[in-house]
Formats: sequence, structure tokens, C-alpha cells
Amino acid sequence: MSHIRGRFQKAADKSVAEYTASIPFDWRLYPYDIAGSIAHARMLAKQGIISEKEAETITGGLASIRDEIEQGKFQFKPELEDIHMNIEARLIEKVGEVGGKLHTARSRNDQVALDLRLLAKEAISKALLKLREFQQAVVGLAEANKGVVMPGYTHLQPAQPVLLAHHLLAYFEMLQRDADRFSDCLKRTDVMPLGSGALAGVAYNIDREFLARELGFSQLSQNSIDAVSDRDFVVEYEAAASLCLMHLSRLAEEIILWSSAEFNFIELDDAYATGSSIMPQKKNPDVAELVRGKTGRVYGKLIALLTTMKGLPLAYNRDMQEDKEGFFDTVDTLLSTLGVFTGMIKTLRVKAENTGQAVEQGYILATDLADYLVKKGEPFRTAHDIVGRLVSYAMEKGKSFNDLSLAEYKGFSPLFGEDVYSITVESSIVARDVIGGTAPMQVERALDNAWKKIGDFKDGK
Repeated sequence: MSHIRGRFQKAADKSVAEYTASIPFDWRLYPYDIAGSIAHARMLAKQGIISEKEAETITGGLASIRDEIEQGKFQFKPELEDIHMNIEARLIEKVGEVGGKLHTARSRNDQVALDLRLLAKEAISKALLKLREFQQAVVGLAEANKGVVMPGYTHLQPAQPVLLAHHLLAYFEMLQRDADRFSDCLKRTDVMPLGSGALAGVAYNIDREFLARELGFSQLSQNSIDAVSDRDFVVEYEAAASLCLMHLSRLAEEIILWSSAEFNFIELDDAYATGSSIMPQKKNPDVAELVRGKTGRVYGKLIALLTTMKGLPLAYNRDMQEDKEGFFDTVDTLLSTLGVFTGMIKTLRVKAENTGQAVEQGYILATDLADYLVKKGEPFRTAHDIVGRLVSYAMEKGKSFNDLSLAEYKGFSPLFGEDVYSITVESSIVARDVIGGTAPMQVERALDNAWKKIGDFKDGK
């Protein structure tokens, strides 16, 4: 262990070695660690800090180690603590003492900050691609069912009729905000920390701009203390992932409801549902339920990291080792959830006949009746009261609005005329012809805009 070097005269206790080792989880940083080390070696040679031949030996050894890891031949040693020391120790085994020159002008503090940023950049790019695929599935489902009507709900009570496509496009908007958040997070993640050393910078004539170009960064960190102690970008990723999963969880909840016998609005594909071990008739929405469950798991990772970071003095503290497991789990959970949810959305079937029947039940056109009276001169608050009493009367008589006679209508307001019977689900939907409304023309416009945004992303705009 590095604990033995220098001033230490005895090895760490075995329990301490096991407790402090991060290699069981930070091994997955290896491609970024090796990429950073190769760029660092080339920079050292470019600046004359090591020779070109030494750099070639080091980079060749690092490439060989990468192959060993990818082929499953690399032996990770817990006693070497982390991925950085495991790779460095193996490099020295392979190329000799020259391998020890790699760590010149570098600390594990700026090294791990670099590795995490490289991983985060890649994770953000993957999340953006998965988000666009999911948006495409949602918009595709909306497009395929753009004429389907359904009850819109507030408080989970039927409120007003809407187009199913309009309801689904609400999730497109949420996902668009998610994509914007990840894109914004990428700007602050795209900062190259190498050259910050342990905390004070390094005492060598290094070329940080060269390193940034080699590693694909657009910015350099401007304060060495901040660079090694900053985990804002991880917090931001986890916050963006938490918001995204909250949106997915809301849709998952609706899918669970809609696929129930009571709603019966959709049918999940068999490949995205499970059966019961005891009840043969069951078809359970387990995928959607797990999406809902995993959301809380990701929230926990965000809170854990915020709690870890809130009391740390500058600069690096070992507490920060706790940033990785939660971060890695959040990345994996988000990407796998987006992937499986996309497949579920693409394969579910909408039961338009059932959503149509549901929207005809009850008194979902009550607001339209109030609007009818308003258009004839009644103040809205009075119209609201009139229709409220009308609903109570109809419920007491066991009648729908269409079952009421004109005389019954006029008993509540003389403003009611024969044209009251022209109020239908279809007229209600068409009437909401404002930007952002559920009218067919507005939904068509929203679909076009959604497809355009997806297309722009594919075109790199």
C-alpha cells in the first residue's frame, strides 16, 4: 500500500486496508484513467520533462494494460487501494522504473477529478441520446393515437376531455427540460482539472492547453484548490437524473393505472409485463413499478452526496471517495431505465374504445356548460354555481346532461337554449384552440414542433 511509503514504518491494519480500498468500484474508471495517463505522458515528453522514448514506453505499457483489463486478464489488487495505483503498479511491472516517471507533475487528487469528469461527460452524452430515443417513442405513440380522446384528470378525478396525444406530449415537454438540464450540466463538467496537483498546482512547466485538446475538454479549471475538491458536476448529474426519473415515475404511475382493469385504457406488451406465481390471470406492470421504485433509489444517491460534501473544508478529503458508488449507480439506473421504458412505450397498445367510453361518462362537460352561459352574458362565478346545482340535480335524477330536457335546463337558467345539446366531447376539445391547448390543430402543431426538436438533435443542432 502507499501507506507504507515514506514516513510510515508499518503496514495498515488489514481491516483498514479493506475499509479504505476503492478498487471494488472505482475499477470502472480504468479507460478514463488510462486515457488521461497517455495524454499526460505525451505532454511530459512534449515539454521535455521526460524523453520521447520514455513517453513511448509508458504509453505502450498503458495501452497493453488497457488490453489486459478489457480481456479480463488484469489482476486488481485491493491492497493497492484504487484504480490509479493498480494501473501504475502494473505499469512499473511491465516497463520497469521508467513507469514511475508517469506520476511526475500529477497527484491522485487531480487524476481522479479528471477521470470522473471524463466519465461524467460520456454519461451525459449517453443520457441525452437515451432521452431523445425515449422522446421519439412518446411522440410516436402520440402521433399514432392523435385522434384518441380520453378524460383529463385533476386529483385523479375526471376533469375535462383531452386528446391522448396532448396528454403524452406533456411528457415530451418534461423530457425536453431534462435534456436541457443535462446539456447545461455538460458545460460545467467539460472543465479539465489535470495540472492542479494535490491542491496548489504543480512545479513543472506543463502544457495544460495541450492536455485539454488531447482529452477533448473545452475549458481549463482556473483554481487548483477548487479543481480537486469540486464535485458539483456529479451533484448536478444526480440532480438532473433525479428530476428525469421523477418524470418517468409519473408516467410509470399512469401506465400502472391505465393498464388496470378499472381503467383498461392500454394493454402492455407481454415482453414488458410479468405474471403471478399463484394467480394465473394476472398481468402485472412490473417494469413500470420498478421505474417508480428505482426513482427513490436515485434520490438517495443525490442526498447522500450533498450530505457528504456539505461539511468538507478545502481541499481534498477522503470522504470524497464516497462520491463514486452512488454516481455510478445513478448513471447505470438512469440509462437502463430510459432504455427499458422506451421499449415499453413502443410496444404498448392504446384501447381507444375504452378511453372514448370513459370520457362520455359522468359530467366531464360541466365546464363547457359554464362557458356556454358565460358566452350568453352570465358572469363566470354565477355560471359555475348554476352548473354545480345542475350537476347535483342530474345526479339525483340519475341522468346525464344529454338526458335532461330543455325545460329542466331552463329551470336553472333561462339562458339555456336548444343549442346546449351541441356541446359534446368533440366540441369541448375543439374549443381549446389556444397555444398549448388540446384542440386538434394545436396538437398537430405541437407534434410538428416535437418532431422538429428530435430531428434537430439528430442533426447536431
